[in-house]
Amino acid sequence: MSSMFGKPRAGGERLPQSPLTECNVAILGCRGAGKSALTVKFLTKRFISEYDPNLEDTYTSEELVDQQPVLLKVMDTADQDGPGNCERYLRWASAFLVVYSIDERKSFEGCQSYLEVLALHARGCQHRCPVLLLGNKLDMEQYRQVPTAEGMSLASQFGCLFYEVSACQDFMGVQHVFHEAVREVRRQAERNTPARPLFITEEQPCPPVATPLALPTRHGLASCTFNTLSTVNYKEIPSVAQAKLVTVKSSRAQSKRKAPTLTLLKGFKIF
Repeated sequence: MSSMFGKPRAGGERLPQSPLTECNVAILGCRGAGKSALTVKFLTKRFISEYDPNLEDTYTSEELVDQQPVLLKVMDTADQDGPGNCERYLRWASAFLVVYSIDERKSFEGCQSYLEVLALHARGCQHRCPVLLLGNKLDMEQYRQVPTAEGMSLASQFGCLFYEVSACQDFMGVQHVFHEAVREVRRQAERNTPARPLFITEEQPCPPVATPLALPTRHGLASCTFNTLSTVNYKEIPSVAQAKLVTVKSSRAQSKRKAPTLTLLKGFKIF
């Protein structure tokens, strides 16, 4: 069963032939981690503390992320104490939120099982789906059992982003996490897009000046000469293995994700 939350944004009318890009996000975690509370908070800005732990559903919302509309589908899974029947969301999702409660170590330990399943699934897939590790119930700080450093260490171990939020109090933080999942899906799609072939020009040095070629003079016409000019050869860009590379990294203080890498070809002019 699928439910629809939210309304299309003002000014966001779309032509029938231009459907929204879809992004499927599955929320995973042990029972009591707050998966449903996070989902409802994001979709309605409300906090509800009691849910049926056996209820699993998929919700849809039209979002505007970085001024680009997206149809975001959220699967609130109903696993009890660990991964079970994973195929239903492994094949469906384009990103995963793995959730634990900072005031319950058992839920944190259960996250490792989910991360291991996702890592194993990623090895057999051509395209890697982004994974975000999320510590929930930040409003329960006085009862914290899982230090922030442990969450960051686990996220680093599996190469995923890490956040701590409160589904009870922090709508902006919850929204940021879901929107960041969309951004990661977009970045992954860009990395998987085949690059169009580039062509470069390589200027060859001018050969020794040739003797001017003189056209024979006939009927009193003035003679003219043609000088040989340097030629420009076009060839396809060399492979990375053959090219000499220079790497430039840019840093972003506000983000914990890996900085993008810009690769330049040294010794060539790119047009």
